Amino acid sequence: MARKTLTPAEIGNIVRTTRKAAGLRQDELAGAAGVGLRFVVDLEAGKATAQIGKTLQVLAALGCSLEVTPPPETKGTRKT
Repeated sequence: MARKTLTPAEIGNIVRTTRKAAGLRQDELAGAAGVGLRFVVDLEAGKATAQIGKTLQVLAALGCSLEVTPPPETKGTRKT
């Protein structure tokens, strides 16, 4: 199965959809995640410069996971 690279807008949409499905307001999610309301608003809007640490906090508060998969190793590539 091919992996898809998510855009900031797609991550924001996932956060918004999951938050609403959980019956949470933006301020409630912000409190649960330990971030500010403005951050949640910006994240849901797809702000490309959202801080990764805070984004991970929001995703964790919603029960979401994020998978980072390194590229396949190619022959002759040296690990450092």
